Amino acid sequence: MTISSQSGMTASMTATESTAGQARRLAGAFADGLARRARMIADKPPVGSHRPSFRLFVGELSHVAEPIRRWLRPETPVARAEHPRVVILLPGFATNPRRMRFMARDLERAGHTVKQWGQGYNLGPSPENFDQLARRVCEVRQRYGQQVYLVGWSLGGIFAREVAKRHPECVAKVVTLGSPFSHSPYSNNVWRTYQMVTGHSVAAPPVEAEVARKPPVETVALWSPRDGVIAPRSACGTIGERDRARALRCSHMGFCDSPQSISAVLRELA
Repeated sequence: MTISSQSGMTASMTATESTAGQARRLAGAFADGLARRARMIADKPPVGSHRPSFRLFVGELSHVAEPIRRWLRPETPVARAEHPRVVILLPGFATNPRRMRFMARDLERAGHTVKQWGQGYNLGPSPENFDQLARRVCEVRQRYGQQVYLVGWSLGGIFAREVAKRHPECVAKVVTLGSPFSHSPYSNNVWRTYQMVTGHSVAAPPVEAEVARKPPVETVALWSPRDGVIAPRSACGTIGERDRARALRCSHMGFCDSPQSISAVLRELA
């Protein structure tokens, strides 16, 4: 066997061992992730946390009929805005901008400029997507020459509040739709699902955030006693955590496309 052949075999064996080592590390990390998520399933909510009733939670399934209801009811009348705004819509947990397309359509019918949040599915916070959203808000503000209105549904509202704290000079107002910014992060029916998807505790996100602290801009919370996902006291907040709160009569899924919710958002943009 020649020296070159031996060198080639040695290099091949080294590459194989390196690949095998990398595979073992990836498998170990995957197993650790699964174990961590399994432990979080067994977590129990702290005493004092609240969540909507099981009846309301199951009632959220009725939203699957919304396309039929939308087709049957007359189109919601939309008045032209006297002062057109620039709006960024932020989707809820495990959804993407398409879920808010009907709200976007009606806001545009009123004359507002509606932009997406610049990311795909909202799968929870990370330092990277917080920074990306902050850049997006600042870029939109610079492009249109006016402060931006942030409208966030559920977890999207948490993103909106935190970005407004970082860059209040770029934000005119924050409107949250059923967003769990107050009380306990366990005051909802999906915290275990959230932890399974994100891999971190709902009480310990991987970003620095004082969720209940009000942004230094006008902040309005829209909430609903019919919300089957987020507890009303968590989405309504208290004095000092938001400027105003308004109760709607929609489900959690209905915040993004119900006529009442869209009309309420239009009023906040007036």
